[in-house]
Amino acid sequence: MDFPIARPAGLGLAAATLALVAACDKPLDFDLRGHTGAFSTASAVQSVTSDRPPADDRGVISYPNYQVAVARRDDTVNAIAARVGLSPGEVARYNGIDPDVKLRAGEIIALPRRVSGGTAQGTDIAALAGNAIDNAPASSVITSPLEPAPAPAAQAAGPEPVRHKVERGETAYTIARLYNIPVKSLAEWNGLGSDFSVREGQYLLIPAAGAAAPRRAAAVSEPGVGSPTPTPPSATKPVPKEDVAAKAPEPPKVSVGEPTAAKSTRMDFPVQGKIVRAYAKGRNDGIDIAAASGDPVKAAASGTVAAITSSADKVPILVVRHPDNVLTVYANVDKIRVQKGDSVKRGQQIAQLRGADNSYVHFEVRNGFESVDPMPYLE
Repeated sequence: MDFPIARPAGLGLAAATLALVAACDKPLDFDLRGHTGAFSTASAVQSVTSDRPPADDRGVISYPNYQVAVARRDDTVNAIAARVGLSPGEVARYNGIDPDVKLRAGEIIALPRRVSGGTAQGTDIAALAGNAIDNAPASSVITSPLEPAPAPAAQAAGPEPVRHKVERGETAYTIARLYNIPVKSLAEWNGLGSDFSVREGQYLLIPAAGAAAPRRAAAVSEPGVGSPTPTPPSATKPVPKEDVAAKAPEPPKVSVGEPTAAKSTRMDFPVQGKIVRAYAKGRNDGIDIAAASGDPVKAAASGTVAAITSSADKVPILVVRHPDNVLTVYANVDKIRVQKGDSVKRGQQIAQLRGADNSYVHFEVRNGFESVDPMPYLE
C-alpha cells in the first residue's frame, strides 16, 4: 500500500518553534519531508542562472537527450499530447498526473519520447521543407506531388539542464538546496505556483549550467595506507612469563543495576507497524511508520514536551526534548493528548494515528540541531 505524504506549504510557526527548541541562532527551513530543520537557503540566491530558452510553436523545448513541453493557459495533458502527437495516457503516466488536470501557464511537462517538427524562433520551415525535397532520392515514377519530410525539432541554445524527477518527500526548497540554486529560479523555469508546490513523479529542469547533485563522500583509503605501521611491542621485547602458580584475587561482587547509561540512548518505536520510508539524509530526515488508523502514538523515550504546532495543512507536529539535547519529532499525528511543558514517560501515549491513507507517523531523532538516523536509537 502506498502512503501519500501531506506536503505542508508553509511551516513558519513550526520553524520558529523548533528554532527556540534547538537554541540555534541560524534561520530554519522546517520541512518535514525534506531537510527538516536545515540551515537557511539564503546563500543559494547568490547562484546565477540563465533564462529558460523559448519553446517552439507547439510549446516544445528540445535538448539532445530529452524534450519538454511548456503548458499554456488552461492547458491539460490531453491538450499537450494532442498538440505534439503523443498518447495522452502515455504522457500522463510519465509525469505522474491525471490527463484532465488543468496545468499552470508555463508548467513543464516531460515528453516520454522525442517528437519532430515545430517552429522554433529563427527556424525557416519553408527552407527545411525545400531542403527535404531537394535531398529526396530520385524516382523513375512519380505518381503524386512530393510532400516535405517532417522537420526535426530545433534544439535549444546553451547547455542541456539537468532533469530532476521529484521523489516522495521532496519539495521545491529541498531540490533548490540540493543543486544550490535559488528556489525562485527553479519556480520560474518550471512554472511552479506561488506556493512552490511540486508533486511526486514531476520532472523539473534545473536552471544551472553543469548542475549536478551534491557529491558523495570522498572514498576512504584502505586501512594503513599513507601512514607508517608501528612495530608491535612483542617484536622487540619478549612477553614476560606467566606465573600460573599465582592466582589473581577474585574481584568483589558488585550489584549491577539497570544499565541506565545505555538505556538512555535507546528508544521505543512510537507505533508498532511497518516502516514504509527509511531515513535518507537530505531527503527524508526521519522514518515513516505505517499502522492501523487510530493506533496510539507513544513517546519513544522519557522527556518534556517542547513544542506542539502544525503545518499549513493543519497537520499536527509534536516535539519532545530528552536528556543530552536530543529531540524527537512526531508528525502527521492526530488527537494529541499532552500539552507543551508536560513531562512524558517512555511508552506513554501522546497522540494517535490519522485516518484513511494517512495512517502513518513521521518520526525523527535530532541531536541538537542535526537530524540523525533513528534506527540506532530504536529497539
